[in-house]
Amino acid sequence: MPKITPKDLARIREKSRQSTTLREGAGRAKVTVHMGTCGIAAGARDIMSALMKEVESRDVKDVLVTTSGCAGLCSREPMITVELLDQPPIKYVDLTKEKMQKIFEDHVMNGNIVNEYALAVGSERAH
Repeated sequence: MPKITPKDLARIREKSRQSTTLREGAGRAKVTVHMGTCGIAAGARDIMSALMKEVESRDVKDVLVTTSGCAGLCSREPMITVELLDQPPIKYVDLTKEKMQKIFEDHVMNGNIVNEYALAVGSERAH
């Protein structure tokens, strides 16, 4: 599988910004893939690829996909944070592509937290 490059991330970010912006109220969800050095070493690129595959294959237009640096929990990488409008953010840890697919289906698409992969609720908020 080809690796995601910084140029790919810039393209993904721009495409996401053009189609929807959670902060402007056009989107209903935001998924942040934590891609600090520790996250990348632990497999965050695979998580990003799995997430983008879900978004693209379903032609989802109201989910903003972004990246961030290290979230400070290197031993629990790869991680994502899922934010749905009017709900506290959920941080998911120790992810695999299969776990990402389940989180996308259950939480992002249907609003049901996947408790077995969740580390924390709250502490971050999209505006």
